[in-house]
Amino acid sequence: MKSSRDTSQTVQRVKVGMIGLVAVVLLIAVASAILGSATRERPIATAGSAQASVVANIAITNIDSGQTDGSGEPLAELGVAPSTSNSLAAK
Repeated sequence: MKSSRDTSQTVQRVKVGMIGLVAVVLLIAVASAILGSATRERPIATAGSAQASVVANIAITNIDSGQTDGSGEPLAELGVAPSTSNSLAAK
């Protein structure tokens, strides 16, 4: 037969286990609330950062202006690499 000491130990272990389980669930709920609020915030527009509307307008302006000479060599146009077209043959 179980003594009263064994029964009280069992009850104490069950209480400690339940408190631990509640603590873990509470910790997960708090972490979820913190991470959830962080993802719902709008991004902060810092000074000097790219703004979507400005970048879109620049891209549209570049497409509309058509400032390409058709050589297809952007590095040669910038003067970084020599052109592969034979400029002497054209003279």
